[in-house]
Parts: sequence; C-alpha cells; structure tokens
Amino acid sequence: MRDLLFKNLTSEDKRRRIISSSEIADREGVRTAIQRHFICIVKEVQDNKLRQPLPSIYVLKERNTKEQRERFFCRIKNSVYAVNNGKLFLILFMHSLKINLTAVTDDLKTLN
Repeated sequence: MRDLLFKNLTSEDKRRRIISSSEIADREGVRTAIQRHFICIVKEVQDNKLRQPLPSIYVLKERNTKEQRERFFCRIKNSVYAVNNGKLFLILFMHSLKINLTAVTDDLKTLN
C-alpha cells in the first residue's frame, strides 16, 4: 500500500512558495514515511539593508532497536542574491527531508 500527498502553495503578494510531499508505504514488514518540504521566499533588497544569512545544515539520525524504528532528518538553509529588471533580490530557501522507518506488526496491518 502507498499513500501520496502533494501540496504546492504559492503566494504572489508575499513572494513565497511552499512545496511539500508526503509518502507512506508498507513493504516487506516495514512502514516507510517520507516527508519533503521546500520553502522559498523572495525579498527585495533596498540600500543594502538585507544581509545574506549564513548557510546551515542540520542532520539527525536515530535508531531504536527496542521499538524497531529508525528516523532520519535533514534540513538545509541557504540564500542567493539575484537581479531582475535592475532590482536586487535576496532569495531565501530551505529544504527538509524526514524519513521514518517502523516495523509493521500484525495489529497495524489490520488497521489499514
């Protein structure tokens, strides 16, 4: 079994775009849940008042053998400058990925 969910939210007035997807799959006794997010914000720079933030990366990996589950999480943030029609813009973006692996018991199989 596989469930997919996809969202694409765009705001022209706030110059923001959010794209997310979620996938849940049961295969070979393992339930896999994957969530992906992408957020992009565009800000106009006037008189060099906006400073470019430093890039960052965060990674977490966790394994719990007692509960038979694994988690992985990764978030990447960065920004770039761009010029359009003589105007300077700062584009901020963030990617995140979350993966959960869980052993499927007979109780969970009957719920679906």
